[in-house]
Amino acid sequence: MAISEFEIKRCEKIVDAYLERCRPPAHIRHEVDINYRIKNQSIEIFEIRPSFRDPQTKTETMVAKTTYIKKSGKWKIFWQKADMKWYSYDPVPETNFLEDFIRVLENDEHSCFFG
Repeated sequence: MAISEFEIKRCEKIVDAYLERCRPPAHIRHEVDINYRIKNQSIEIFEIRPSFRDPQTKTETMVAKTTYIKKSGKWKIFWQKADMKWYSYDPVPETNFLEDFIRVLENDEHSCFFG
C-alpha cells in the first residue's frame, strides 16, 4: 500500500529540508547533484552525474532507501552494495521516524551511503 497524500507531503518537506543542507552548490550541480523519489511506500535518495561514456546523458546512482511499514509504523533503512541489490543497514535497520532516517543518512558512520 502506498503512502497517503498527506504523508507524502510531510515526507517531501522533511527530505527537501535534508537536500537543502546536503546538495552541492548551484554552480556545480550540472556535474553532481542529489535528489530523491517517492515510489509506493519507499523514498529513494540518489546521486546524479553525467555519464562517463556520454556526458550529455545523466546517470543516477542509488545512495539510500527507506521503506515505511505501515503495520509496524517503522521506517526500514537500506543501502545498495556493488551488486546493485538493496540490503538492510545493519547498524540501524529501522527507525520510528523519517527524521531519524535522515540523521542516519547524514552521519553515515560506516560509509555505506556516500562511500
